[in-house]
Amino acid sequence: MKKKVLVTGSAGLIGSEAVRFFCARGFDVHGIDNNMRQYFFGADGDTSWMRERLLKEQKSYTHHTIDIRDEGTLRELFQAHHFDLIIHAAAQPSHDWAAKEPLTDFGINATGTLILLECMREYARESVFIFTSTNKVYGDTPNTLPLVEKSTRWELPKTHRYWKGIDESMSI
Repeated sequence: MKKKVLVTGSAGLIGSEAVRFFCARGFDVHGIDNNMRQYFFGADGDTSWMRERLLKEQKSYTHHTIDIRDEGTLRELFQAHHFDLIIHAAAQPSHDWAAKEPLTDFGINATGTLILLECMREYARESVFIFTSTNKVYGDTPNTLPLVEKSTRWELPKTHRYWKGIDESMSI
């Protein structure tokens, strides 16, 4: 039986790459995206083109137009499918936008995440949950890191305090 993956924010930058990655490896991938980026950022933020591309290119992809704040619909989805992996990449990413509509921002980023975790607790306890968050939480500080170019990626030197990873103690 194929393993099932749920990707929230599936038409976004990280979410769409996760969809492609797991489809290419034979997983049954379900994506949640309701194109809120268009509401946040206007026509330039519209992700419907990516949703259509994924549906056309990825045969093992199923799209669900669901708002992650919609607890009832998420519960129905979790009851209907056993997800082995949940990748949470849906969010309202703009601090500037958040100041304009703080309740909407909190509802998506905090309450939506809590609803997903609660659905996982109730219907998919054995699943793995990956929360991608955003690089925006670190502000501009990561841009000052002394990164060293390697053959396949950039790394911090082993002598740097954060060479094993950036944690919550990093000043933002």
